[in-house]
Amino acid sequence: MDLNELAPRLEQAADRVGPEANRTVQQQARLLRALIRENASGRPGPNIITGQYVASWQIEPFAVPDGGGATVGTNAPQGRRLENGFYDMTDSLGRHFFQVPRPHVGPAVNELSSEYEQAFHAACDRIFGS
Repeated sequence: MDLNELAPRLEQAADRVGPEANRTVQQQARLLRALIRENASGRPGPNIITGQYVASWQIEPFAVPDGGGATVGTNAPQGRRLENGFYDMTDSLGRHFFQVPRPHVGPAVNELSSEYEQAFHAACDRIFGS
């Protein structure tokens, strides 16, 4: 490559960083939500009773300089209890609870982590035109 071409190519690449990074983050957030919902649809995760818990998983995109971010989560009160379980709990009414963990978020994050890295490698290839 001629050094005279370097500066214009870097400027073109810089213009693509933000949109490409945001697109990749949003795609990975959609994949993560899908995996969480799939894992929350029966054993070893929690069983579906009404479908409201599975539907409660949402994506909240947010802007960051030169890119984007996303939060994948639920406001459902049983979310943390289903993921982590709790042992030997007594509530204020004296009821005793024992809830085994039904992990569905952690396994989804672990499954997606290698794909996440590959997605950003592909984004870099698109940005720099390799």
